[in-house]
Amino acid sequence: MRRRILLGVNVDHVATLRQARRAAYPDPVEAARLAERGGADGITIHLREDRRHINDRDAERLRHAVNSKLNLEMAATAEMRAKAVALRPDDACIVPERREELTTEGGLDAASQRPALQGLVAALRGAGIRVSFFIDPDPRQIEAAAESGATAVELHTGTYAEAHDPYRLESELSRLRSAARLAAAAGLQVNAGHGLRLENVKPVAAIPEIVELNIGHSIVARAVLVGMEGAVREMRAALDQARQPA
Repeated sequence: MRRRILLGVNVDHVATLRQARRAAYPDPVEAARLAERGGADGITIHLREDRRHINDRDAERLRHAVNSKLNLEMAATAEMRAKAVALRPDDACIVPERREELTTEGGLDAASQRPALQGLVAALRGAGIRVSFFIDPDPRQIEAAAESGATAVELHTGTYAEAHDPYRLESELSRLRSAARLAAAAGLQVNAGHGLRLENVKPVAAIPEIVELNIGHSIVARAVLVGMEGAVREMRAALDQARQPA
């Protein structure tokens, strides 16, 4: 029987909706509770430099409220290192970050930042935090992640999610499969995410080396219509179907 794939639910865009009116609602902590009730195996947040959605108070409240595990997405900066060490999330995922982007665009260039990343990884792991790198499905980046001391990689699925031509779609899926095998062979836990939704998630979820998918925007968008618990249950069912024997 194939191993059950884990689902991490990113609640950033619950906070985005709140910030649209600078209101006190909707509350990402309540969204996290409902996501766990719906079958989430973890909660993901991105504490950005500009605090455009999740803020420091959200992060602190979620650290105490989450019953599964908390995954903090963070830039490779001194400020975020200090925040992570103080917060003590279960996992930290190092991501690239630019102020002008709407969402994270592309993977971290770990290959060109090895010395700095090695120091960051050492500090986080020293605080008992598991560390992953959000990277493109590129052998160079996988090698750099392993050499930097990361315990996992999160493969960027955005290019796959945005592909519409069948040839391009299969090509990107093949890249993800190859990268997942390579990362697993290097002793890294393999996660994946970005742009995944009910319509495109199953081929990625079927990759046997992938342990966890982190999905946010599509679940939050669906939750507007069916509720957070219902939206997570739908995604959980899709992942389970993808792992059923052929």
